[in-house]
Amino acid sequence: MHRMIAHVMRNLSKSKILAYRQCPKRLWLEIHKPELRDTSGSATIFTISHQVGEIARRLYDPEGNGITINIDALGHSEALAQTAVLLGEGKAPIFEAGFTIVGALAYADVMLPDDSDGTVRWKMIEVKSSSSVKDYHHDDIAVQAHIAKSSGVRLSSVSLAHIDSSFVYSGGDDYRGLLKEMDMTEEALSRGSEVQEWIAAAQCVAALTDEPVIKTGPQCTTPFACGFCDYCNRDMIVEPTSEYPISSLPNLKGWRRDAVADEETNDLREISDHLLTPMQLRVKQASVSGKAYFDADGAAADLAVHGFPAYFLDFETVRFTVPLWKGTRPFQQIPFQFSLHILDANGSPQHHGFLDLSGNDPSFSCVQSLVDLCGKHGPIFAYNSCFECRVMHDLAARFPEFAPALQSIIERVEDLLLIARYRYYHPIQHGSWSLKAVLPALCPELSYDALEGVQDGNMAASAYQEAIATDTTCTRKAQLESQLHEYCKLDTFAMVRMWEIFRGTNSESKTTI
Repeated sequence: MHRMIAHVMRNLSKSKILAYRQCPKRLWLEIHKPELRDTSGSATIFTISHQVGEIARRLYDPEGNGITINIDALGHSEALAQTAVLLGEGKAPIFEAGFTIVGALAYADVMLPDDSDGTVRWKMIEVKSSSSVKDYHHDDIAVQAHIAKSSGVRLSSVSLAHIDSSFVYSGGDDYRGLLKEMDMTEEALSRGSEVQEWIAAAQCVAALTDEPVIKTGPQCTTPFACGFCDYCNRDMIVEPTSEYPISSLPNLKGWRRDAVADEETNDLREISDHLLTPMQLRVKQASVSGKAYFDADGAAADLAVHGFPAYFLDFETVRFTVPLWKGTRPFQQIPFQFSLHILDANGSPQHHGFLDLSGNDPSFSCVQSLVDLCGKHGPIFAYNSCFECRVMHDLAARFPEFAPALQSIIERVEDLLLIARYRYYHPIQHGSWSLKAVLPALCPELSYDALEGVQDGNMAASAYQEAIATDTTCTRKAQLESQLHEYCKLDTFAMVRMWEIFRGTNSESKTTI
């Protein structure tokens, strides 16, 4: 039976109340064992939120008369006191206004004075960096509205502002139209009793001296990935059969997923053959034998129809929530780098790379270099080519003068992933045909782990953003440039090696990276 500390009443923040909504154990851990939380990625989320918040202040206070409550500098007590004074004056927009009731507190992103009915009321706006209103935002805004209203604030409306992904930046630091508002007044103000129940229940959890016993489940990742997952899974017993988990079966869904669950085993080798698709059966058979499945004749036939020169293309892109460059949109994939290996009929390789770390929009230079290098004829191989094609379609829309040439390139694209998926599988792939899953099996001499600094696409995007930052030193920028070149070059060289093996070339490659 759990013991409780009856005399302790905490002022739980909105984030703590929402943590309770996701999982009571998460709330308890955040209060009593915060050091166990994995905070990787938090800095990036904070940076984006701060950036969007700055834009929101400019949009909602174009004359610059508003006041921002500096919570970090003032502390909660002073921040709440300053908010109360400003609310009483009712003269200017308030950002990060604080409210408190017994057991809970919250800070509002934007409070705009509204005297349309002759008395001062307030428009409360929560600003989110997502491209739409998410399900969990409804709870978020309900908590915020309840605490504000219950603390005595007269609210005329409650809204949520999110990023409008169709917004096109016109340059000149003009972000009017970046945010799109959704009025949630009626819903938010009608859920007060429900929110009060959450606060009371969260207080009970916070007062527990013993950690709640809650099994891991969907709540560990919905609506957010919980930072305590590693801790909660620390005692999970790993059976020898976990080397062949059911999760390795690709596309397991619908009635097959339910039928497999009825088998009551976590070892895919024990699943009945008749329950599986041909591809799933192939995965099972390779797992049972411990040997790779390789339809060498089929792979060679797939590639035999393509001539020379053969091109191998990979893009690296970056997405900005708040667009930096004129003509770009929020969350748009902006290519800042590509690698291109070219093989002639003799197998002699040439490598070309594009990387723009100037800090200017790299798109035009990228498409110009790409069109110049890809020639007029020959297959262009990519891995999961829908991504490369999507990037080029986007470039064609932005630069119509290059649209015909880009369309010609797109029509020449061939996807090596499709050949890998249907012609090759090794048990160590564990149901994945990503390049990083296939490469260690097919070409063990190549390794992303051996690369310094940049080893995947997310790291490449982060490295790019660091490299173009104004406070990055020349030495560090040169280091990042080298790491980016090596990473992207390996992506296309890995495709070259895969192509050679699938095509039937001697496994001792004619090419070197």
